[in-house]
Amino acid sequence: MSGLITVVNTMITDLEAIPSFQIFISDLVTGEITLLTAIFWLGVASGISIIAGAIGGIWLARKDLGYSLAAMIGGLFGPAGVIPAVIVGLAILKFV
Repeated sequence: MSGLITVVNTMITDLEAIPSFQIFISDLVTGEITLLTAIFWLGVASGISIIAGAIGGIWLARKDLGYSLAAMIGGLFGPAGVIPAVIVGLAILKFV
């Protein structure tokens, strides 16, 4: 376990020395919308929507389709509405 902690600590220390990583973290903290932060937030929103879609699919169709198929279909259809909305929302925040 201590070896893993040492590796993670070394990785974080190496990342702190990269100027572009510092700029990325600074943009995230200040709320600046750049291409990298938009891709980051799109990934976060996609991950959350996949999980929420799977939970919603199980909740709605567990008896008709079974748990695993309902979760797979929900996980596929969950991001269908979220990804375009996040892209439009980030564009509005960037340009307004």
